[in-house]
Amino acid sequence: MSWGGYFGGPQAQSAARDAGLPHAGVPGHLRVQVEEVLGKEPEYPPVEVDFSHRQPADPPLTLRTLLWPFRRQLALALLLVVIESAMMQSGPLLAQVGIDQGVSSGNLRVLLAVAAVFLGTVVAHALSSSLRIRYTGKLGERLMYALRMRVFSHYQRLSLDFFTREKAGVLMTRMTSDIEALTVLFQEGLVNFAVQGLVLVVITAVLFYLNPLLAVLTLVIVVPGTFLLSIWFRRVSNLYYGRVRDRIAEVLADLQESLAGIRVITAHNRRRHNVVHHINVVGRHKDANLAGVRAASVYAPATEAIVIVGQALLVVIGGTMVINERLTAGELTAFVLYLTFFFAPIQQLVQLFNGYQQGQASAKKLREVLSNQPSVHEAADAEDLPSIEGEITLDGVSFGYEDDVPVLHDVSLHLTPGESLAVVGPTGAGKSTVAKLIARFYDPQQGAVRIDGRDLRTVALASLRRQLGVVPQEPFLFYGTIRDNVAFARPDATTTEVLDACRAVGLTELLERLPAGVDSLVHERGASLSAGERQLLALARAFLARPRVLVLDEATSNLDLQSESKIETALDVVLEGRTAIIIAHRLATAMRADRIAVVEDGRITELGSHDELVGLGGHYAAMYATWMSHTS
Repeated sequence: MSWGGYFGGPQAQSAARDAGLPHAGVPGHLRVQVEEVLGKEPEYPPVEVDFSHRQPADPPLTLRTLLWPFRRQLALALLLVVIESAMMQSGPLLAQVGIDQGVSSGNLRVLLAVAAVFLGTVVAHALSSSLRIRYTGKLGERLMYALRMRVFSHYQRLSLDFFTREKAGVLMTRMTSDIEALTVLFQEGLVNFAVQGLVLVVITAVLFYLNPLLAVLTLVIVVPGTFLLSIWFRRVSNLYYGRVRDRIAEVLADLQESLAGIRVITAHNRRRHNVVHHINVVGRHKDANLAGVRAASVYAPATEAIVIVGQALLVVIGGTMVINERLTAGELTAFVLYLTFFFAPIQQLVQLFNGYQQGQASAKKLREVLSNQPSVHEAADAEDLPSIEGEITLDGVSFGYEDDVPVLHDVSLHLTPGESLAVVGPTGAGKSTVAKLIARFYDPQQGAVRIDGRDLRTVALASLRRQLGVVPQEPFLFYGTIRDNVAFARPDATTTEVLDACRAVGLTELLERLPAGVDSLVHERGASLSAGERQLLALARAFLARPRVLVLDEATSNLDLQSESKIETALDVVLEGRTAIIIAHRLATAMRADRIAVVEDGRITELGSHDELVGLGGHYAAMYATWMSHTS
């Protein structure tokens, strides 16, 4: 990659300065270091992606369904846990043997043998623990990789109405904070939970082996109180941690919106107000966290107090039994040691349960996201759309973004292959909605949209997108080079093809001004370019794709008169032989179309050529007269 910057042209420099960028590229003295860093990056093999627009038949996201595909790996991890636990819990039994058969009887050989075995168990425990940590760490990362790709793929599959309803910051939270909470649970919580649970079972069995009476007393004193407290904590923490997940989503959503709108915030002197608002948002997150902390502050000390009281009582009872010669000193020593080990897992489980509840809250939020179904879905029997001629038909189409608020009413249109249609009308009349239905960003509630006689709801979405180009009203540029942005729909395009597309829309002057040409960097959202330059690049992107049908949603509305003139000339070349739907804000663009449709209140009220509509003396004629009065 060649790292260039934008150093020519007042518009580019002004845009970069307004965005707070000292350079519209990598400064010259840093380019060598950047190239060195890039040179050390490892070469990753190409990734095969099996993506489908059809909703996979995945079960609802729960910890069980997430772990089930990795059951064999989890079984091996559990085996390592068993070995680790067995080695860790052998110490007190060895201590009993060493005291009763070595120290009490003065047998040095037994004592040395016990010490050697104990040393061996320590080494075995260390090795098994190291293997378990490495293995479960890799397994946890694989689980998180699968979950991240599942959520991200689901985002790609969902329809535009979902992203209209949801805040970008909330969706980012699901991919970051919520999945990170599950990462901690998998890598540290679940395995440790299994370790401590297994330890508790093993110790309980050993306690019964050593002395059934003391073992029963241990369970009677400790378990009921801990169990009741855990039930209470689970109910309370479910509520509090759910609130925490909602509040962190609000924090990130507010942050994302503030960063995206920083220019408007600065222009209207709203920075202080935004700080105050963010303080309130962060404060609600803090309050939700503190509520969870208060619950934990009751749960953890209470369970710890039960453990300490139980331990003290059992030491007194056990000591009395030794005095009465109903228990040996070695057995009491082993029991006390195991008693310490018995309470430690309980305390660990109490702490892990807290993390488990947080992970469950995150899983619930992710489950809610994954339960959303795309409103524009691909039918199970959808077929690829063959190479199209470009005939477009809207047959009695009615549509509303909300069911009870219609935007279009019984709209019917027919475009012959290669025909261009301009759609004009007042703001909010439904012009852009017509374009979105033709591009199948939405499906009509009534009627049908057809291309070459085929209902768009019956064709595979990928085959439709390959033959249809869209230039939105607000162009979006990705961080990368000009080449990357222009060739977005055709990554395999040659440099010559990219340059030809740029020249066709009038970007020659910009490319000549940039030191690296098409390899010059474009900052996020095109902040280093003027509005007109961003629109021209979006047009070049659509032109390079060479679609059979092209939808221009007010694509020239942000251009100055000189740039608009260049675009109009380029459109004559690019649209030749292609069906085009042009949502026109300026009549100069609409007049170049073969026909013009006037949309008012969600209905097509006039349809014809420019001359026919002017002669009709209706709404279009009034618009034309007003436009002529302003241009003369």
